[in-house]
Amino acid sequence: MVIPVVDLKLTGRNINALRRKSGISVRELQNMFGFATPQAIYKWQRGETLPTVENLAALAYVLGVTVEDILVIRCSQK
Repeated sequence: MVIPVVDLKLTGRNINALRRKSGISVRELQNMFGFATPQAIYKWQRGETLPTVENLAALAYVLGVTVEDILVIRCSQK
């Protein structure tokens, strides 16, 4: 059976590329999301964690893309 999974590393690279393309800094995103530090955003960009569904929707809105444009999906054999 083939199961779609989110590729964390490639999604992180994608978040970084989309953020840069939009001209928004990490610090600006931090302020938009109301985070005390930028660590969550850096973790997203490194592919260590994914944004929550709510933050993913907000990130897509801020970057002017869809959630599907952010996530990198690959198929895994199970």
